[in-house]
Amino acid sequence: MLTSKLLRTTTLSLSTIRSMATTAGLNSFARTKAEEITKIWKGTNATGGKTKNFIGGQFVESHSTEWIEVLDPATQTLITRVPQTTPTEFEQAVAAASAAFKTWSRTSVLTRQRFVLELQRLIRENQDRIAESIVLEQGKTFADARGDVLRGLQVVETAAGITSTLMGDKIEVSRDMDTYSRRIPLGVCASVAPFNFPAMIPLWTIPMATVTGNTLILKPSERDPGAAMIIAELCERAGLPPGVLNVVHGGVPTVNAICDHPDIKAISFVGGDRAGKHIYERLGTKNGKRVQANLGAKNHAVIMPDANQNLTLNSLTGAAFGAAGQRCMAISVAVMVGSAREWLPDLVERSKALKVSGGFEKNADLGPLISPAAKARVEGLIQSCVDEGGKIHLDGRGVKVAGYENGNFVAPTIIEANVAQRCYKEEIFGPALIIINAETLDDALAIINGNKYGNGAAIFTQSGATARKFEQEVNVGQIGINVPIPVPLPFFSWSGNKASFMGDIGFYGKNGINFYTQYKTTTSLWRSEDALGNRASVNMPTMK
Repeated sequence: MLTSKLLRTTTLSLSTIRSMATTAGLNSFARTKAEEITKIWKGTNATGGKTKNFIGGQFVESHSTEWIEVLDPATQTLITRVPQTTPTEFEQAVAAASAAFKTWSRTSVLTRQRFVLELQRLIRENQDRIAESIVLEQGKTFADARGDVLRGLQVVETAAGITSTLMGDKIEVSRDMDTYSRRIPLGVCASVAPFNFPAMIPLWTIPMATVTGNTLILKPSERDPGAAMIIAELCERAGLPPGVLNVVHGGVPTVNAICDHPDIKAISFVGGDRAGKHIYERLGTKNGKRVQANLGAKNHAVIMPDANQNLTLNSLTGAAFGAAGQRCMAISVAVMVGSAREWLPDLVERSKALKVSGGFEKNADLGPLISPAAKARVEGLIQSCVDEGGKIHLDGRGVKVAGYENGNFVAPTIIEANVAQRCYKEEIFGPALIIINAETLDDALAIINGNKYGNGAAIFTQSGATARKFEQEVNVGQIGINVPIPVPLPFFSWSGNKASFMGDIGFYGKNGINFYTQYKTTTSLWRSEDALGNRASVNMPTMK
């Protein structure tokens, strides 16, 4: 996701930056949507122009000399240019957030709840427009992009319950002596979002941070910031005061600035291993900030011979290849137990039937990968399976998509491998499903528990006893029983573990409240006799 080099960065003088947009590579429908986005929204541009910073309640054009080109993954058409936010602009964003915190943190919880309620209404009304931006910049199918927005919207709706979830505790610990704990906000927080969920991940953090009284610096992915910019404008329309939310852009320099700035108290990160470890170690061991970091994954599905075959095959196909496999909870390994391996030909046929096309095309099942580099990496990992003695049952490399000849497409791919191969050890992050055979459930559990990642796993079976054994013995954070992608709804909390997560407190739900708040505990004594008595006590307090 985040790499040490900015994606397609070009350093240009201001006089040579192209100001005129080009949408010639888009078909008429996509071009219309791009032009609508440019016309309607203040912070983003989908016709080749510049994406802006959002600082202190204003959408402002960056003075950067470094610009990152965002290309439509289906056509390589230039959609927008994203700035590497300058150090001065970053300082302005933090200053705006720090100033806003002084008043926002003292704002009534009812006022903050009202903002969240209005935001959920505006997101629901503009769901399709956010999704259209995702299709153009990220390449998802329109239906999947709407799902991206919906899962974020659910966090917004859950955050509206803050008047109950933010309550503290109080008890009389001795006669006339009370101890009470209450949650208070941390201060200025930061969020670093990945490219694969450009709406959902910002919406994991914006409502949770702001409703608890914090202010937020958001850095969306430099590959597809449009959805985040639309959401920022919706926050403004919903009545969020200037400076409570600020949006900056860029790659490693911006992330390092977030890590190092003394006024930023916490950071939420979702992305790849290298960037996540860099942020966690730079924050956790050097600067002492609070951090939650969701990293890579290798999610397994165990297929038992007694499973419902139709449900299982449909579930595997959707979970492995939806979003072109660019999900941290995608099923990337199917462990076929015993005779379940006989279902492989049927799995291949169902996967082969999926439609690969541009995201706006009718009935498209999966779109392109985010970039040519991502496509090359995925194809290289597929080839490594063959080179190391594996077998390809369905090869999606070299797929030709009519009308999208320059797209970053890889069709559904099914490969048979073992745990020693590179394709198994590394996160592929593409539409490639690995098949591993196992003789027993115990063998399958050993495979999963031996993998370093722990985001999630699923089992398909019609046996309650088998499901119970799996649930108790598998070592991952999120478990699905006849459910392929067991991401908890936001009134629960994200609970990935092992090498998939760094930090102590997870995302959204109760954990989200815990992450964005700290406790303040007060013990008070108000005795009625003190109003009349005139003799001091010199004894230690006792329980009376």
